[in-house]
Amino acid sequence: MLLNNHSYFSLKYGIKSPKDLVQVLDEYQHEQVVLTDINNTSGVFSFVQEAKRKKKKPIIGVDFRNGGEQCYVGIAKNHYGFHELNKHLSKHLHEEEPFESLAPRFIHAYIIYPISNIPDRALKDYEYIGVKPHEVNNLILPKWDELRDKMVVLATATFTKKSDFNLHRLLRAMDLNTLLDKLNPDDHGDETDLFYSGNALQAIYRSFPHIIENTQMILDNCTFDFEFNKNRNPVTYTGTEEGDHQLMLRLCREGIQYRYKELTPKIEERIRKELDTIQKMGFTSYFLINWDIIAYARSRGFYYVGRGSGANSIIAYLLRITDVDPVELDLYFERFINLFRKSPPDFDIDFSWTDRDEIYNYIFKKFPNVSLLANYQTFQSKSSIRQLGKVFGLPPSEIEKVQYVETMEEYKELDKVQKIIFQYSLLLHDMPSHLGIHASGVLISEQPMHQYSATYMPPKGYPTVQFDMVVAEDIGLHKFDILSQRGLGKIKDALEVIRKNNPSDEIIDIHDVKSFVDDDKVKRLLREGEAIGCFYVESPAMRMLLKKLRDDTYLGLVAASSIIRPGVSKSGMMREYILRRREPERRKQAHPVLSNIMPDTYGIMVYQEDVIKVAHYFAGLTLGEADVLRRGMAGKYRSREEFQGVKDTFFKNCKEKGHDEKLTKEVWHQTESFAGYAFAKGHSASYAIESYQCLYLKAYYPLEYMVSVINNFGGFYRTEFYIHEARMLGAAIHAPCVFKSGRMTIIEEKDIYLGLHMISDLGIDVVSIILEQRVLSPFIDFYDFLDRTNISLEQTRSLILVGAFRRLTENRKELLWQSHFYFHNTTKDVYQTNRLFEPERNVVEVPEIDDDELEKSLDQIQYLGFPLCSPYSLIEEHYLTHYPLVGRELNEYVGMNIKMLGYMVSIKRTNTSGNERMNFGTFIDMEGKVFDTVHFPQVARKFPFRGRGVYLVEGKVTEEYNFVSLEVNRLEKIPYRSAAEKQTIKKAS
Repeated sequence: MLLNNHSYFSLKYGIKSPKDLVQVLDEYQHEQVVLTDINNTSGVFSFVQEAKRKKKKPIIGVDFRNGGEQCYVGIAKNHYGFHELNKHLSKHLHEEEPFESLAPRFIHAYIIYPISNIPDRALKDYEYIGVKPHEVNNLILPKWDELRDKMVVLATATFTKKSDFNLHRLLRAMDLNTLLDKLNPDDHGDETDLFYSGNALQAIYRSFPHIIENTQMILDNCTFDFEFNKNRNPVTYTGTEEGDHQLMLRLCREGIQYRYKELTPKIEERIRKELDTIQKMGFTSYFLINWDIIAYARSRGFYYVGRGSGANSIIAYLLRITDVDPVELDLYFERFINLFRKSPPDFDIDFSWTDRDEIYNYIFKKFPNVSLLANYQTFQSKSSIRQLGKVFGLPPSEIEKVQYVETMEEYKELDKVQKIIFQYSLLLHDMPSHLGIHASGVLISEQPMHQYSATYMPPKGYPTVQFDMVVAEDIGLHKFDILSQRGLGKIKDALEVIRKNNPSDEIIDIHDVKSFVDDDKVKRLLREGEAIGCFYVESPAMRMLLKKLRDDTYLGLVAASSIIRPGVSKSGMMREYILRRREPERRKQAHPVLSNIMPDTYGIMVYQEDVIKVAHYFAGLTLGEADVLRRGMAGKYRSREEFQGVKDTFFKNCKEKGHDEKLTKEVWHQTESFAGYAFAKGHSASYAIESYQCLYLKAYYPLEYMVSVINNFGGFYRTEFYIHEARMLGAAIHAPCVFKSGRMTIIEEKDIYLGLHMISDLGIDVVSIILEQRVLSPFIDFYDFLDRTNISLEQTRSLILVGAFRRLTENRKELLWQSHFYFHNTTKDVYQTNRLFEPERNVVEVPEIDDDELEKSLDQIQYLGFPLCSPYSLIEEHYLTHYPLVGRELNEYVGMNIKMLGYMVSIKRTNTSGNERMNFGTFIDMEGKVFDTVHFPQVARKFPFRGRGVYLVEGKVTEEYNFVSLEVNRLEKIPYRSAAEKQTIKKAS
């Protein structure tokens, strides 16, 4: 009988989750359950699943509203009606237009108008008038007589108790960005929008039995049958299954010629096995669509990397979706695909951050039924407290006090309003606040997308469904992951810079990774951890791991890529892996079964598929059960009950196999602790390949590569550090120059000119004007530049102080004097590009003014963010003489306490197992070399970092397997000279 029920996907309006909504309707003994969220369909499929679990008949609709005003409620008779409702809703969401008071024509849906919006025309056969419980008494008036046969129950059900209504009002105030006491009654629902049982509704409408009959008729005529876990991606790529199969065979034959010099029986068997399984599972079109996307990317010269579990596939390797050879790496086929797995393999395709939008555009034009995938942005504790605090009108300081409550004692110190805010923040936790866009998910379906969801149009400009990846997988829409990363931009740009700077060199085949793997220069960079700028292997943690492992092999890097992940390292397995790598005798400690399953990693679980292997071979689970276990440990279980059942089977089977209980628990613990973080081996291999490509470019074209790193805005470190690395590799670094620099950084032989975009406050428009004018004709002098660019005094000052006019004069203060005179005496409306006559100028005599190097460096810090000189030249000289120790000498002081100077590069903040904050630091010594530090919690609290600059670092030198670091016990920031002089003057006065 309840036709208008809201879940919390009536965003910032409803209170109940779809699951809880079904539970409430069940408690009120409704057998036919309806969901009609406001302008939203996010909760439909989870509502339907829960209804079916409860043996209820699910019915779906939409509550169409303009703000708080209800226009009408649409109820789908069937899935065709749902399609109609979605199309109607989507049109208005895309165009951001209000709904008209009258609904358009529907064929497979009922429309119910509230009494406040009765059409001034005859009602169509599918249109009705909804009567709310408090409106029943009004029906005795004669004016309603002719409409009685078209009336139905329209009891809006949103709340079950007073606190629900209170929370609803808070949500409405957040949505309207207003104070709670400023809400108007029309801005929120009515306190009487409660759930009723069927008997209660019968009693309320007993004088008007036809209303009950009409309502029941609608419920009886509506149904929403939906088959979950059915593949709804395009069935074919070419139009026929046979056409797809033949295309796949042709592409594989072409791929064999490209990838392999010799077709061995092992390769041939792997291809046959995969093709057979892919065809049986119905995933051929999925592979071909991925191939289509990357084929377009290659045709446009875009660089990409294919990764994910699909990288375990030789077919993906032959189709050039990935560059990972699964035969060479002995990748586990069943992690990629098996007959027990219903979903297709996971392909994550990375493109350069500059290319992804064009790939999106291509996909939306190429395929007929495409949308982006949504995600749910949920209320989290601090953000919900902040929003609640604003609704109550609290100042930021009082809101912050609530945000940091962790103990009962702290809670007791709050005032009454603060306690209310804290309590309601708990109720809001994990409720959806608004829809966002999945970072990479694109959906391509066989049928129109509106059969499954309404779509909205976010700023990105592409239709986006209203459900997330979990729902998409449940209904059989398997996403295509199209990602972007700056690392690929580095590779693409580096190849272009290399061609320009070295035109006579042979063109690099960046996909010839097998030659990079065996290259001696690349091996040395890898072995020594000299990988600054090279994708993820540049991070301090990876540099540490690579130095400790001393492993310069492809398989070694693949393993390191996964073992560095948080779950593996925190479980203790990373350390054990290092020990077994460096101490062969220790490998004998591995259990024989585990050692046989994972010989390459010394019996230690490193990859996601190791979970499947251990579950299958060690615990005797089927491949299907093993995959449920893997997904469950990664937090992707479909139900906790299913996961618990597999866990019970794991322990039962181990007992039957005779495994010691302590060993079984230890294996389970290891599996559980890292499964959610570890990579699939193919995924790790994809990362390793990108790292090898970066390492090769750095090994042979270090300066060109570092320019591309700088122009793609770095990686783990700040841009300053990559400029420093280029200098250490032999480059001459030049400040931005209006006569030479481009928008981005450029290189000529070994001279690197920093880009004009690096100058703060200059702005992209000004940079564009400078470059446009320079193309038209070179700047003659300072005044010619000012006349033609029309920039402001502040922007001119920025250029002068970074030295951008040094071709004219090295004395910046002289130019500052001239610029002030120019702007004081010149009126400029527009800049001139074609002047017949030079303007007359008054000659200005500029007095001689000193301009020292220290001031230049401090101005560079202000306008570039860093100095172009050594930062050690900016501190008092006595520090350099008192603390001369440098990083290469630390080996001589292992176990000893030392003091040395370091220029701070980066800080990695993390928490201990006891949830205490500690830091890892990266510094540059006086010779420009890197050294690493560890700051345990007590030291991190007592001696915090205080921004960029030079520090006096005191601590104990430690060493493990050739990796030296400093355990800090004291940290002091050293002031730059000008600051030190000011402090001295202040003290003296």
